[in-house]
Amino acid sequence: MVSIKQSADGLAVQVTRDARDAGLVDTNSDGEATRRAEVWVYGFDGLLVVVDAVRVSDSDRADLIATAARDSDSIYGGGLSKISPAGNGYQVQLPGATEAGFVEGDGVTVQPAKGNGLLVIHDGDASRLAGDLITLRAEQ
Repeated sequence: MVSIKQSADGLAVQVTRDARDAGLVDTNSDGEATRRAEVWVYGFDGLLVVVDAVRVSDSDRADLIATAARDSDSIYGGGLSKISPAGNGYQVQLPGATEAGFVEGDGVTVQPAKGNGLLVIHDGDASRLAGDLITLRAEQ
């Protein structure tokens, strides 16, 4: 579990290992980042969905977001963001996090869809939906 933090551009969360696992950060043999993904962030009650803007097709992204909206019975504004350097790793800015009920200091679980360009961030109450979204992405 990690904590939501305040950064210069609003709320963010540290995602170093999870971003690598999801394929949102590519590194060379020296461990230096060769690509940090531009991502779409969508907010739902107790859930944030972070999707690679380039490597996940528009139709697959739409399917993920429609599923999250239907199953959570909610959807809030989000926006385009980027995996960025922070400390000894990477973070992702979280547009729409406040509307989805998150505040600075909240403990969240970050779950990557291994190699599939997706992170699901949740408060624990949305763990079933998070797992369903990861399974859906693997099937896409």
